[in-house]
Amino acid sequence: MLPNLTITPAADRFMRRFVRFSGLPEGAGLRLTVAAGGCSGYTSELSVEAGPRAGDETLVHEGLRIFLPADSRLLLEGVTIDFAETATSAGLSFLNPNAGACACGSSGASSAPPGLAKIDIASIRPAATLAS
Repeated sequence: MLPNLTITPAADRFMRRFVRFSGLPEGAGLRLTVAAGGCSGYTSELSVEAGPRAGDETLVHEGLRIFLPADSRLLLEGVTIDFAETATSAGLSFLNPNAGACACGSSGASSAPPGLAKIDIASIRPAATLAS
């Protein structure tokens, strides 16, 4: 079952550019893997792939294909995906209104607010292998 999530216009533009400039043929999409962990509640990874992997479901957002593994679909329920750019960083942010505050004691002033996970562009890698 696909999650009920919101994608802001800024996040939509970023993801579409990411797919468009990947060099993959039309029909390629963005694979979004989200796992529990980290101070903000999520660790995430993005890759552009020619098609979904076994077990993925495809969320189509205004023509943009987003491939979601089962565990990611569960974690993305009710989440808003946004894109933010500052002078020092840029990336996707995941706002989960149901997430609690971090209690690990390692979050500093520059940490994301509770319920917000950030993916820096530096963490985005191309898929290891592409199907022919």
